[in-house]
Amino acid sequence: MRTDDELDRAAALIAAADALLVCAGAGMGVDSGLPDFRGDEGFWRAYPPYERLGLRFAEMADPRHFAEDPALAWGFYGHRLELYRRTVPHEGFALLRKWGEAKPGGAAVFTSNVDGQFQKAGFGLVAEVHGSIHHLQCTVPCGERIWSAADLHVEIDESTMRAVEPLPECLDCGRLARPNILMFGDFDWLSRRSDEQLRAVNEWRREWPDVVVLELGAGQAVPTVRRYAELASAANGALVRINPREPGVRHGRGVSLPYGALDTLTALDELLTAG
Repeated sequence: MRTDDELDRAAALIAAADALLVCAGAGMGVDSGLPDFRGDEGFWRAYPPYERLGLRFAEMADPRHFAEDPALAWGFYGHRLELYRRTVPHEGFALLRKWGEAKPGGAAVFTSNVDGQFQKAGFGLVAEVHGSIHHLQCTVPCGERIWSAADLHVEIDESTMRAVEPLPECLDCGRLARPNILMFGDFDWLSRRSDEQLRAVNEWRREWPDVVVLELGAGQAVPTVRRYAELASAANGALVRINPREPGVRHGRGVSLPYGALDTLTALDELLTAG
């Protein structure tokens, strides 16, 4: 990657800040080998059986399947759970941690990703605003309980991508359980865990207003991460947007870097180390 003025500006913003706020979308996981679900082709490359069925990602990520076809629903989410468990966070996560640990205010994370990669990489203050595949809830739901999926293993017939019974059950009522993830058109998601995480990150932001925001791999289709990053950086303009497809910033003070996450973080680390 070439060193240009925008990379230099980004490195200067990171070096000068008291704290680091990482805002990450799905593009952050691509360098770890996670599939890119952007567009039907990317999803179908990862899951060929769904192409044969003509099912798109948004259709699979619909909570109604847990009521209408639980084996289909758990085939999709059970496979993703095992995939994310096996995935090793790429080196860019460690670079972000290193930069944060050098700051008086440390680092916090705001992410729409449900894969748990930031916790696996050692980050402590993480807001998972769309929930986590590593936690479960009742499909009804019968109450407010959210519990760990650490002991859950769903057997899947990978030729059909359907789960094999027995399917996960609610710890309280015995009916079907589901991941504690915000799905499309989802009115039954229990947000308590994510709400508590977000409150903690917002309290941290109030304590450390001189923050640099690094936004990585967050698109405009579901703009939750982009909006939060823009609001968090509105006071000081210290926004570094890393996105090879949609790098534009709405105000002139932010830095736009149209590259992938790992390549960009590596180039920035070289500048920070040299500086």
